[in-house]
Amino acid sequence: MRNLTPEIKEELREMIYEFFAEECEVELSELNEETNITDDLDGDSLLFVELVELIKKKYDLNIQLQTIGKYLLKNPAETIGQVIETTFLIYQHENDIVNLGA
Repeated sequence: MRNLTPEIKEELREMIYEFFAEECEVELSELNEETNITDDLDGDSLLFVELVELIKKKYDLNIQLQTIGKYLLKNPAETIGQVIETTFLIYQHENDIVNLGA
């Protein structure tokens, strides 16, 4: 399991906010942890896939998209806050995320 330091948490949080602001063409200041990706930003699950690919490359993570898909079926990430928490788990557990309790 990888160590999720406060610095990495902040880096991931900023990366996620900037990603959604850019991809959904909204001001960063309009986003918060309660922002719903589908309802508020007209986003879809492909956005999350793109985000995960960016994070995989940046942090050299070993995780398969189908593993994330299995996890998300039981633990949907509908708000930016939920995406952040899921990303923290992906960073820490990589492919073992699927073994975490629902």
